[in-house]
Amino acid sequence: MNAAGAAYDIVIRGGLIVDGLGGTPFRGDIAVQDGSIVAVGTVEGTGTREIDATGKLVTPGFVDLHTHYDGQAIWSDRMTPSSAHGVTTAVMGNCGVGFAPCRPDDHDVLVDVMAGVEDIPGVVMVDGLPWTWETFPEFLDAVDAGRRDIDVAAFLPHSPLRVYVMGQRGVDREPATPEDLALMRKLAAEAVEVGALGFASSRLTLHKTAGGQPIPSHDAAQVEIEAIARGIEDGGGGLIQFVPDLLSGDYEVALKTVFDVAADVGLPVTFTLAVGNAGPATFEDALRMVEKANTDGGSISAQIFPRPIGLVIGLELSGNPFVLYPSYREIADLPLAERVAEMRKPEVRQRILNDTAAADGHPLMFAAQAWDYMFPLGTPPNYEPAQSDSIAARAAARGVSPLEEAYDRVLDDDGHAMLLVTLANFRDGSLDTVGELIQRDDVILGLGDGGAHYGMICDASFPTYLLTHWVRDRAAGRLDLAHAVKELTSVPARVAGLADRGRIAVGYKADLNVIDHDTLTLHKPTIEHDLPAGGRRLDQTADGYVATIVSGEIIAENGVPTAARPGRLVRGRQPAPAAQAAAPA
Repeated sequence: MNAAGAAYDIVIRGGLIVDGLGGTPFRGDIAVQDGSIVAVGTVEGTGTREIDATGKLVTPGFVDLHTHYDGQAIWSDRMTPSSAHGVTTAVMGNCGVGFAPCRPDDHDVLVDVMAGVEDIPGVVMVDGLPWTWETFPEFLDAVDAGRRDIDVAAFLPHSPLRVYVMGQRGVDREPATPEDLALMRKLAAEAVEVGALGFASSRLTLHKTAGGQPIPSHDAAQVEIEAIARGIEDGGGGLIQFVPDLLSGDYEVALKTVFDVAADVGLPVTFTLAVGNAGPATFEDALRMVEKANTDGGSISAQIFPRPIGLVIGLELSGNPFVLYPSYREIADLPLAERVAEMRKPEVRQRILNDTAAADGHPLMFAAQAWDYMFPLGTPPNYEPAQSDSIAARAAARGVSPLEEAYDRVLDDDGHAMLLVTLANFRDGSLDTVGELIQRDDVILGLGDGGAHYGMICDASFPTYLLTHWVRDRAAGRLDLAHAVKELTSVPARVAGLADRGRIAVGYKADLNVIDHDTLTLHKPTIEHDLPAGGRRLDQTADGYVATIVSGEIIAENGVPTAARPGRLVRGRQPAPAAQAAAPA
């Protein structure tokens, strides 16, 4: 008995249990004690807290492999949007960017990298980060000292490591010397020993600093990747995460370096996969390489996003179709209401529409006029819109230019309107190809990017989208519920090496969701100003999460967060628990 005289801390009654392993869902009870699941089936004893899950789903907590909460985990105790969408474990440090290791003189360098790659305003990081660390172990200690709603785990990021070891030579992407490589290997081993899940890197051309330069890791030589990988192996092993140069058009070249290193060293790999909206199906080349590598004994997974990879743009956000126009920049800093009033003046409208974009700006802003792939994002948000809703099609129907149509649409809702730009995964105007790929064993879900792209992306809500659009609402190509939950839970947990979570079974970590699937609703993103220094970010909420539980504590009920902050830093890979006997009823 616990202190309250009940047999268990929590008993969840009568829910449809989706075990996370792909098994047939079944109705039953779950008992939780001391942060673990202690009984599944029929629970006779009572709980200090009883949750009636009749007519509801009960799933393991979701595991998000690709986030950037490196800063938010320091300055905030809530990892939203992720924790509002059933995520109970988030892995950060992806794309090889982060804040450690870092010498004091290099703070500005890493802020510049993160501001450019992940669209986090520099002032937010300057005000929000205390920089009480220098080494990666010290950074993990700083994360470990905090309390938050969900668990976080971390990769050792490549760009900070390179700059820490090489200084300005690393920033300038000079080749690493043998001495540099030896120190990188040593520090990588040290990182794994204190809790890194592996290391992350990026070779993507679009990943540039705020100053417009390629990031330090961009074209690092194979010998450097190998030195770090061998350090990871020296420390006990871990996962390599990387972003290939998706724009190269040649996946064989983009993947070969890291695949060869992984084969030589014997480490698993997960990498970003995107499906082009049109043109050659280069993603198929990538998957053939994955198949061959795995047949040869490797462990490689392609990471895909279950809705379009893209941007949310508008007058209140980082991008809009006119953000690079000098005539728009003249009024860009006005308060929204004043800016909208100016833009509605015929002479201002004509001046902006007749302008020409400047050459400078964020590298993703090339997409801000992708008219065939740009759509109004309404309420509820539609992430698989019909082609007839595109800005190009709407303009043709009205007999105006796409630029004029976009101008009018960003002024909707008094300037609060948002537009969705579907940069990838929207092949031939649908998500059919993505749906097929999700069914593959060598393709996993990820790329939600929680904690980053605050002013142009809000993708951490993808678990809710998967369960609504893909499982419940889509007319064709729906996903099986058990399979979808498996892809959100045990699969990413296995890839990350976190074998203590991601399934509902006795002995496993009591990270759980109770979900009203019938009413589960994803809301349109909203703009909040709750970052350090009053920084702006996109947030997104959902209805239908009856309860989210982390380590046996309820962190949210019916979309409202509680005061519980049970989330901890997960230090390193975790073994599967030994099965425990059910506590006495």
